[in-house]
Amino acid sequence: MSNEQGLQGPAPEERPHPDGRRNSQGIRIDPEAEAEHEPRRTVLSAIVEHEPGVLSRVAGLAARRQFNIESLTVGPTTVDGHARITMVVEEPDPGIDQIEKQLAKLKPVISIGELDDDAIRAELVLLKVRGEDPDKVHAVTEMYDGQTLDVGPETITVQLTGDERKIDDAVDAFRRFGIIEIARTGQTALAHGAKKTVPGEEPGTSGEPTTPTTDTQ
Repeated sequence: MSNEQGLQGPAPEERPHPDGRRNSQGIRIDPEAEAEHEPRRTVLSAIVEHEPGVLSRVAGLAARRQFNIESLTVGPTTVDGHARITMVVEEPDPGIDQIEKQLAKLKPVISIGELDDDAIRAELVLLKVRGEDPDKVHAVTEMYDGQTLDVGPETITVQLTGDERKIDDAVDAFRRFGIIEIARTGQTALAHGAKKTVPGEEPGTSGEPTTPTTDTQ
């Protein structure tokens, strides 16, 4: 049929309208796809060129796309000029796939991949607690294989490392003393055994840097 202007097709009020909400970028989200995928927590590892601003570019992309990044760490690798970025994300499977695809498009990103469930994961936490009970604080620190870094008349600062569950349990144990300040690095991780953490990653030999990989996929 024709509308009043003589154009072919149904009038605007007769045309079908897609369901689903739009995100902040105006992209329509399929309600069925959104409902079918529950968020899950996973770790992504990326090898990037170790240059100024690379971390801000990755964080900026995550912010613009509204990806739920729980933690993000960066540090050098065994390859000179490369760095490893480790991200803990919580998104539905389509969101995780989009994070990988979008980050892979960034020029400094050499390779990126999702870690398996058996990956070796750890983080570091610094805790400053009240110092009224130094013996008890020391006992809890030893129980969680921690290290006392600073002892004063009013505060005690300890360092703990381990997987997320161990860190969470330790923090709960220290709450009885009164936690004044806390700093957590977020998780960093490597693949289990001889697996490559990131596809195409070149491992070091005897601790010496290897020649940088030319794989840009």
